[in-house]
Amino acid sequence: MGDDVVQGQNTTIIIADDHPLFRGALRQAIGSVMPKARVVEANGMDDLNTALGQERDIDLILLDLTMPGVQGFSGLLSLRAQHPELPVVIVSATEEATVIRRAMEFGASGFIPKSIDIDSIGGAIEAVLAGDVWTPPDVDLSAAEDKETADLVRRLATLTPQQVRVLTMLSEGLLNKQIAYELSVSEATVKAHVSAILDKLGVDSRTQAVIAASKIGVTQRPSPASAD
Repeated sequence: MGDDVVQGQNTTIIIADDHPLFRGALRQAIGSVMPKARVVEANGMDDLNTALGQERDIDLILLDLTMPGVQGFSGLLSLRAQHPELPVVIVSATEEATVIRRAMEFGASGFIPKSIDIDSIGGAIEAVLAGDVWTPPDVDLSAAEDKETADLVRRLATLTPQQVRVLTMLSEGLLNKQIAYELSVSEATVKAHVSAILDKLGVDSRTQAVIAASKIGVTQRPSPASAD
């Protein structure tokens, strides 16, 4: 590995987290292993989308599961659909094996609990940038999901970013006309998205779609333990 790679030369990392103190801790962790890396901070999903529109050659996104504009795994699903080439590492207060396993199934390149020390965070980030996958070594991720849940996870992963947004708004109880207003599209477009969501999830109603997404933690916080 060349010196430029070790130093983080020409490496850009986005930290998406609404807690300034933890963003600072992540900056410190990155600086400890790649002092020349460029770090961009985002306070929520809107900030993150703005940064993604402005920045080029992003190497890694560090994404909190609970921040403005994100419910559960909705942010991860949107990013993986819109930017499949971009590695996304989840940073979260939760250390539940189910949540970590699901994040990996939805395409995360790693999962960093907020409880681990700065050096370990730095090592995890370095490993992912080198092409590896990093999860906490003391968490058992071998347990298999039941067939129904595994199928639902696979189906949810096929949603487009806009469909993820529509599903999230459905879970908040918004009507089609409200969703259309929020997304600046027509009601007909929203209806088309809803139909596509129902088809992809293999359900017959909006209510069933919301229940399915909630069951997997896409449209809600993964667990009470993840709230800071």
